[in-house]
Amino acid sequence: MAALVGPNGAGKTTLLNLAVGLTAPSAGSVTVLGGRPAGSPAALDGIAFVAQDTPLYKSLPVADMIYLTRSLNRYFDQPYARARLDELGIPLKRKAGKLSGGQQAQLALTLALARRPRLLVLDEPVAMLDPVARHDFMATVLAAATADGVSVLLSSHVLTELERVANYLILLCRGQVRLAGAVDELLPAHGQPSLEELAMAYLRENLPEVTR
Repeated sequence: MAALVGPNGAGKTTLLNLAVGLTAPSAGSVTVLGGRPAGSPAALDGIAFVAQDTPLYKSLPVADMIYLTRSLNRYFDQPYARARLDELGIPLKRKAGKLSGGQQAQLALTLALARRPRLLVLDEPVAMLDPVARHDFMATVLAAATADGVSVLLSSHVLTELERVANYLILLCRGQVRLAGAVDELLPAHGQPSLEELAMAYLRENLPEVTR
């Protein structure tokens, strides 16, 4: 599970949009899943994306969200989606907009995981959640990565949550990767006790003077 960390405006969302094919690069190319061009049908079949605002059709019942997602994707594990939502106590007849913030996030995550992706891309998925909902969301992501072998690229400012789940760190600043590597190798190499301390120390060094 790779954590993408950086200050506002560093280019995190742009990088994620490039990876999932929502944005075309102005120069060069982006490949995913072992060399597949980002945005190609072969790449899209293997990637699921949950954006920062967990976009859902708020006027649609949960059951209709499942039907719509199934209809728009070549593969969708509907029994998994229904079973997981039942386990979470999310009513299929309730409109998505009437769910709590945590339930909406879990619905968006369930729809993404039901596509059975090889790569799950998450852009600030827990930014608006309370601590309990945040913990539950990240537990689901970690379980999927562990049980199903899903690779995860996760952008977040909540470093304490990343500390618990990430084993790879990418530090982005001003559109450039400043540091990348396995967490258990980076920490001793930089003399830091935790991912949070490493990220904060390195980002402070690379912030423009005007923001200090």
